Amino acid sequence: MRIDAVIFDADGTLVDSEEPGMEVMFDMARAHGVELTRAQAFQQFRGSRMADCVAWIAAQLPSSSPASSLAFQADFTLRVRQQMEVRFRQGLEALPGALALLQSLQLPFCVATNGPRAKVELTLGLTGLLPLLGERIFCAYEVGSFKPDPGLFLHAAQALGAQPRHCAVVEDSLPGVQAGLAADMQVFCLHPREGMPAEMAERVVFIDGLAALQPFFAPR
Repeated sequence: MRIDAVIFDADGTLVDSEEPGMEVMFDMARAHGVELTRAQAFQQFRGSRMADCVAWIAAQLPSSSPASSLAFQADFTLRVRQQMEVRFRQGLEALPGALALLQSLQLPFCVATNGPRAKVELTLGLTGLLPLLGERIFCAYEVGSFKPDPGLFLHAAQALGAQPRHCAVVEDSLPGVQAGLAADMQVFCLHPREGMPAEMAERVVFIDGLAALQPFFAPR
């Protein structure tokens, strides 16, 4: 099927920020007495919106009450955001092949992320990718639709002037893959086949890295 536009996720797809961000959340959750392994944390948090992650952590707190949980969530979210920024500024890199791929693309492309604009502009800026995106950054907080809902991707497709079925989505998380499939888009997946439901796995194209996308997105 022809591809007229490309929609990229940011964290874990273009920018190596997914794991450092989850490490911050994991360490802070453990500091509050939440018992979980790093593997469990990464499975729980990857690709999910911050509010859902923090609500889950609050529900695991020892002897928590609804009132203290709401207060905890607001404070915890603020501190997680602050610590993530500190961690990102200590050293953040674009994922291998990201810069070369974006520089070579002749198709319209954008970023569509569950993260807030301040975070994505920080991470793309630190890795040198921001100038290649310009205004083509779409954030779930602004659109009002979070993956796995397809609304964010459908909004991005409309902004790029492409029909959803002629859009490619590049994702690394299950919620992102679900959103791309729900939007009837062609999904290229950095997430390993292991851990993905079979009915989803048979509908995506698995890639080992961003460089593998060059043949798919080359002019025809």
